[in-house]
Amino acid sequence: MSFSHKILQWYALNKRNLPWRGTRDPYKIWLSEIILQQTRVAQGTPYYLKFVAHFPTVSHLANANEEEILKLWQGLGYYSRARNLHETAKKVANEMNGKFPETYAELITLKGVGDYTASAIASICFDELQPVVDGNVYRVLARYFGVDRPINDSSGPKYFKQLARTVMPEKEIRDYNQGIMEFGALQCTPKKPNCQHCPLNKSCTALQKRQVDQLPIKIKKTTVRRRYFNYLVVLGADSNGNAVSLLNQRKGKGIWQNLWEFPLYESNESIELKEIERQLPAILPLTSKVSISLYNKKDIIHKLSHQQLYTKFWIVKAEATLPMGIPWENLEKYAMPVLLAEFLKTFKI
Repeated sequence: MSFSHKILQWYALNKRNLPWRGTRDPYKIWLSEIILQQTRVAQGTPYYLKFVAHFPTVSHLANANEEEILKLWQGLGYYSRARNLHETAKKVANEMNGKFPETYAELITLKGVGDYTASAIASICFDELQPVVDGNVYRVLARYFGVDRPINDSSGPKYFKQLARTVMPEKEIRDYNQGIMEFGALQCTPKKPNCQHCPLNKSCTALQKRQVDQLPIKIKKTTVRRRYFNYLVVLGADSNGNAVSLLNQRKGKGIWQNLWEFPLYESNESIELKEIERQLPAILPLTSKVSISLYNKKDIIHKLSHQQLYTKFWIVKAEATLPMGIPWENLEKYAMPVLLAEFLKTFKI
């Protein structure tokens, strides 16, 4: 029995009942694939269900405002995925009469759709013979065939794509592609794979050579950048005495583009109260006296892909009214980074 047939046989017996498995609707497959980029299935599934409920068709998603989409996306990270999702939805709805392209060559031209996603949609929805290569597939192929080539050097992705094409079946590409990804997720896992009960164990090169823990090979290229964020949580009142605060929307191409946050002072290192007092006039347009206190004694460390944010929340109580303030009970309606959303859950005024 060939490699691909063993994968198909395993998949038939072990596939999970996931909400996007029973459809060929390219909108729903595209939505699931974008959500699951950089996201585990267990975390991504509730988001998929929320998006399908709010936006049952690509036209509904296209007609939504970005703020609504970012709010639903809150907590998934990599927010550029959500913005690309919106841009592509608008293109499909407005320029393609709401109909997704049916070929890999056309799909890969859509914003936010790379080789893997285009291959997945083309094969799952339209039975095009395109192999998928994601992190799970890299791992399965590297171990089974004993490939010691790095998966992230200049030639690695092309090599594995060709290898995947060589071993894929000529039929049942839809189930095979889902099967090999599922096999990597459940059977050939990154740590402690179940090799003893693996249907490929008799011919797995890595198992025979005791290299399972060494493959696949990935070159470490990135260094983690440390950043020091000081959020100024303004506590004030409007003319009616209602509790209000201030938010700013992040602009530019950095992290959390278009999300909302408290006024921010980014320092070169962890700072104390005197530095905040010195910087306050340049950060906040407050004319009255204020009192400042530190909410968290230790920096809250928030880890991103290539950055670590060391965060302090400074509570700034203002005496004068804040006519431009946002009602405190409305803050949770704004699309925020999960770091700030978690703060709002724990902080009580």
